[in-house]
Amino acid sequence: MSKTVIKVENLSKRYRLGLKENQAKTLAGQVANLIKFPWQNLKRLREMNRFGTEDDSVFWALKDINFEVKEGEVLGIIGKNGAGKSTLLKILSQITEPTSGKIEIYGRVASLLEVGTGFHPELSGRENIYMNGTILGMTRREIDSKLEEIIDFSGVEKFIDTPVKFYSSGMKVRLGFSVAAHLEPEILIIDEVLAVGDYEFQQKCLGKMEDVAGQGRTVLFVSHNLQAVTTLTNKSIVLENGVCIYHGDTDGGVQSYLNTGRKNSLNFESDHKSGIIKVELKTSEPNNVHRFGKMLSIKITVELPLRLVNPAIAYQIFDEYENAIIHELYIGSEMKFTRDGNQLTVKSELNELKLYPGSYTLKIHFADNFTKTKIDTVSNVCPFKVEVMGETRDYYWQQGAAKYVANGKWSV
Repeated sequence: MSKTVIKVENLSKRYRLGLKENQAKTLAGQVANLIKFPWQNLKRLREMNRFGTEDDSVFWALKDINFEVKEGEVLGIIGKNGAGKSTLLKILSQITEPTSGKIEIYGRVASLLEVGTGFHPELSGRENIYMNGTILGMTRREIDSKLEEIIDFSGVEKFIDTPVKFYSSGMKVRLGFSVAAHLEPEILIIDEVLAVGDYEFQQKCLGKMEDVAGQGRTVLFVSHNLQAVTTLTNKSIVLENGVCIYHGDTDGGVQSYLNTGRKNSLNFESDHKSGIIKVELKTSEPNNVHRFGKMLSIKITVELPLRLVNPAIAYQIFDEYENAIIHELYIGSEMKFTRDGNQLTVKSELNELKLYPGSYTLKIHFADNFTKTKIDTVSNVCPFKVEVMGETRDYYWQQGAAKYVANGKWSV
């Protein structure tokens, strides 16, 4: 049975937000404020550790987080911007201290949280490899044995003896990840830094993390790329406003993340300063279920304060990993719209829609095609599921095979 290498109990972190002070209008008042403000700030600082004294300036980045990570486990940490993901990783990396709670970590930790973390700009890439390795507790002999492999993986061998201050952000990410992954830490913590690298390097990184996990080491991975999280991790936690709302298998975590803030109705209405967008989606079955191969109807109505000469309306269908699967575009100059004053109505019917079984949502775009101006976009609305009913060719439905079945014609 795998042993626990990370144990987090009732972890909380709070910050004191800066508040706008009342500006004095007189010279005497300004002088008084200069004397008074430092004492007020000192008082607030002392109150940070007093849980009974809170006001509007207190912000909880994390609140009562509990989870365990086993040896060799790859844990995905999912959440929207501001959910507390980076704060959690900084605490686990011992960059910042928690306000309360307990953390137990067994093993050497390597962290890659920001571009070029721990690099000295005046030192060369080679010198930074040795410095980072030493910080991670490696001996010079251990670093020597891995040096060529690190340089080769990073792809910056041409510039390895150039000061890091001349590196691009992408080069810093490549070298930083290569050092962290090759110096064999027991625990590897990675934030959303891979988004800076190019596609080819991202794929190399994902492959390397799979190798690291396969060697029995533990990985904590934060990313907004849900496909990467699903491919790489087997367990995940979902954070929302500093609170852990899910801890379990990754597929369930992705669904929990996508459902946060989602309206489950097939009818949606958005109130925007430039107009109102109404969406009505009609599935072939009740309870937001659409049968594979049946027609899907989408009706979009836009109400505007002003009459547009050439409006454009588009929608996309996204899968559960936020990949765009279908895109349909209608432009006023190409197709007749139904008009009622400043109200436009379009209807799209997708005959024999052959989406693979799974969960989907809509994203609606509305623009003035005459001035090439985007007016409004609404995302993650009208969720529906595609199910197969009565189909006999079961080998069609292999997980991950595809998302759309083409209406191709075969001949022999």
